[in-house]
Amino acid sequence: MHKTILFKNENLSFYDKGRGRAIVLLHGFLGSYEIWQATIDNLSKTYRIIAIDLPGHGQTPSYGYVHSMELMAKCVKKVTDSLKLKKYVLIGHSMGGYVGLAFADLFPDNLKGLCLFHSSAYEDTIEKKADRLRAIKLIRANKNIYTKDTIINLFSAKNLKYLKNEIQFAVKIAKKTTQRGMIAALYGMRDRQNREIILGVVQYPIMMVIGEHDNILPSELLIEQSKLIKNKTILYLENDGHYGFIESPSKTNKSLRKFLRICF
Repeated sequence: MHKTILFKNENLSFYDKGRGRAIVLLHGFLGSYEIWQATIDNLSKTYRIIAIDLPGHGQTPSYGYVHSMELMAKCVKKVTDSLKLKKYVLIGHSMGGYVGLAFADLFPDNLKGLCLFHSSAYEDTIEKKADRLRAIKLIRANKNIYTKDTIINLFSAKNLKYLKNEIQFAVKIAKKTTQRGMIAALYGMRDRQNREIILGVVQYPIMMVIGEHDNILPSELLIEQSKLIKNKTILYLENDGHYGFIESPSKTNKSLRKFLRICF
């Protein structure tokens, strides 16, 4: 069921389906709760799934000109508090993983587990910060061209000819993101903190999903980062890029279920 609550006098959008232990899904840049469709359909059979439209994405408006990861984490807390949820697992894709780490920093007592789905605890490098600014210029010049090219780049090149419908699905969702929402998110990601310390100190389980053909986060970087995690689960997707839950839904859902059993 689609729902909204007030956050900073604006409607914050989310989707609530299923019963049982609570799982919170956080989409990536240019996503919305809809991008998790296959994951929601699978996991909601045995869990309560809360999938949130982060600021400036989906049906949630922008809250200013910079959406920090901390602001987005507070949106997540607003939703879970409104539902009277005390303990839950966060699954964050890419930018959603950055938000999950900010949440872990701000609200550690609420987590039973954290899944970084093609995501990183490191801050942006100097080169990546410059890339964010170049992306903002491209968005201002032609939002639609930037959006389509960016989404295609999230898939493994070897999957492009097999997943045309899935790519079209992701592009359609991405195009709903406003120019302001895109830019605010890019500034927020550029300025986010390094949170690798969290990986090494928390007691709850952490899962990392790594795509061998990820054009955004090199697999070698994430494998090295995973060594910091005490209680870890690693899913390595040999054929996928940055969109594993769309490129290999059966495999990722099976691994997520195994991880969730560990968390609970």
